[in-house]
Amino acid sequence: MKKDQLTEPLAFRPKQIYEQVAESIRASIANEKYAPGTRLPSERELSIRLGVSRPAVREAIGALQNDGIVATRRGSGTYVTSNTAVGNLSQGETPAQNEADFSPTGTLEVRMLFEPAIARLAARHRSKDPVAEKYLAQMASIVDITDPAQQAAWSESDRLFHLQLAVMTRDALIIKIAGEVSKSMDQPLWKRLRDDGIYDPERIQLYVAEHRLIYEAIVCGDADAAAFYVEGHLKRVRRDIAPR
Repeated sequence: MKKDQLTEPLAFRPKQIYEQVAESIRASIANEKYAPGTRLPSERELSIRLGVSRPAVREAIGALQNDGIVATRRGSGTYVTSNTAVGNLSQGETPAQNEADFSPTGTLEVRMLFEPAIARLAARHRSKDPVAEKYLAQMASIVDITDPAQQAAWSESDRLFHLQLAVMTRDALIIKIAGEVSKSMDQPLWKRLRDDGIYDPERIQLYVAEHRLIYEAIVCGDADAAAFYVEGHLKRVRRDIAPR
């Protein structure tokens, strides 16, 4: 074997649990265990059969939705799409993306560790922030979350508001790290689970109120309250998009 072959980097990465679950479901579809048009078992059933958590199953189904392999009908279940090319599916292949999105559950765990601390640091400065207030106003202006344009506007305002809280700390490294977390909230899988889990207009207004509480606590310099409100908000997000 030539020397350059020995030193060539290996093209592999560890797969996240939801990717492995998606591969298993994809293989079952390819083997025609679940034919086009048929309903998949419930999230609970799949989690028991595969020995994984429900959030992992939900993420896997979200990834398969984004790939056009399954479609979820609210109140009915998840079905294999009629146009799924069964013959082209094989275990380990992901049609729509070469590099998988980060697990939304993993993103939330990082945010639970990181964002309360951001709120505490931002509260030290006791300063209003016009950019954060702009995002709050944009979120409050959403009246029809089922409209794709308003849904996209909500998504972007929500993501950028949380990033702006990091900017309010005035710490360059924290801002950089928060920027990486923010990118994971702009990935298709995060958006899929968020849109599927947060679709009620009243729920959206509750989120607006929670964001406002976080911001006001920071502006008032109440670090404990700011961290408390962030933690409570993120727990609600987790219940909505990744219920256990």
